[in-house]
Amino acid sequence: MSTAVPSRPGKIIAVHVAYESRSAQRGKRPAAPSYFLKASSSVAPSGATIERPAGTKLLAFEGEIAVVIGSPAHRVTAHEAWDHVAGVTASNDFGLYDLKTPDKGSNVRSKSRDGYTPLGPNLIPAAEVDPQELTIRTWVNGSLVQDDGTGPDQLIFPLTQIIADLSQHFTLESGDVILTGTPAGSTVVAPGDVVEVEVTGASSASGEQLSSGRLRTEVVEGPGDFDAALGSTPAVTEALAADAWGSREEAGLPPEDDGSLPAGLREKLEKAPTAGLSAQLRARGLNNVVIDGVRPLKPGTTLVGVAKTLRFVPNREDLFKSHGGGYNAQKRAFDSLKPGEVIVIEARGESGSGTLGDILALRAKSLGAAGVVTDGGVRDASEVAGILPVFATAKNPAVLGRKHVPWESDVAVACGNATVLPGDVIVGDDDGVIVIPRDLAEDVVDAALEKETEDGWVADQVAAGNPVDGLFPPTGEWKAKFEEWKSSR
Repeated sequence: MSTAVPSRPGKIIAVHVAYESRSAQRGKRPAAPSYFLKASSSVAPSGATIERPAGTKLLAFEGEIAVVIGSPAHRVTAHEAWDHVAGVTASNDFGLYDLKTPDKGSNVRSKSRDGYTPLGPNLIPAAEVDPQELTIRTWVNGSLVQDDGTGPDQLIFPLTQIIADLSQHFTLESGDVILTGTPAGSTVVAPGDVVEVEVTGASSASGEQLSSGRLRTEVVEGPGDFDAALGSTPAVTEALAADAWGSREEAGLPPEDDGSLPAGLREKLEKAPTAGLSAQLRARGLNNVVIDGVRPLKPGTTLVGVAKTLRFVPNREDLFKSHGGGYNAQKRAFDSLKPGEVIVIEARGESGSGTLGDILALRAKSLGAAGVVTDGGVRDASEVAGILPVFATAKNPAVLGRKHVPWESDVAVACGNATVLPGDVIVGDDDGVIVIPRDLAEDVVDAALEKETEDGWVADQVAAGNPVDGLFPPTGEWKAKFEEWKSSR
């Protein structure tokens, strides 16, 4: 096997998303690895410069671990994969986001420009390191901006899985390079910036720290004379800018409409009882909007917010092994909560285990969540009840894996026999929890509060000894009296 960093690989295959931190940053977690190709002519050594074409704005770095194939691999297993690796080194998967739209996902122009794949400077022998104990770090102008590893809780897809997966589709040949994805922290750089990447790992024989050395790349301005007559030219959108910078905030963009409730609407919903809101929904033809069987852990609790959904499927041991541990769908959902959101959990009415406990309740509270609704059980119920509003069907000390596998979030769910969509309005009180379609919320709550005023007046008349005939609801003379009372207020 060669011990040198290849200067012109036969193939460069890059993984789109492989790190949990990157997935969490982008709010999407792939179920399986996906790939794209980079031109071998994009390889550059340490110390080279990279051009950002004049007139473009969104050149982003991505510090990555590069796996260099040592011997041909075709249909190898994950267990065999590392035996076909010569070594690992540092890489930087640069991309010019200004060209991503015309690439339509291929990344041909945005990531295959000359110099856009720096590699090196040294190769760490694969036989001397554990593929699950490598570290990747990136510095921009001397400041550490990426620091992650290849452990089971850090990578979504182990390096050996990526190699084995690729090998079942085509032969990986000696000298081929696999760029294994970047962790969170990738962002935009400009002419004058210096980016350095280093891969390290402990020697399995001596314990000595082995290093690829720092891969150094300086950004310079290059020519930007794109000929529109030949093909697509650079173009920037807000979405591209947010992706390149890592967030809308970092890109200097205003926050997106996050679907949160305007303060005025929230205040009105907080005053309206679920019984009144339910009646108004029924008057509009919506009868199946009650989440059956859920009650507040703490009597007297009220809840108003926007639904963020989480779905569990029935426990199956092999699926819990693949989806239940690590940074699973449940943890990702709670970590991505926004202020004012209610996490609504589909647990199929199965109360034989908990669907959250005090740690996740604390995380939800710290992010400003409005509460939780689950048609399953709750662990640490007394502690959870004191943390934030939670509506559930039962209390249960058993852990999630006894009955459930956390599966997916931000999808339509069936909670307590009610369909809940992300963005629906959730309102709860001692009577239970109801679901209001967002576009109806203002109309429904205004009507409910108006009816609440009427019912309050009727209650006063009944308390004074009047019979309910013609009074509940008010008609005729009683209706006139109510209107007179209302106009005098």
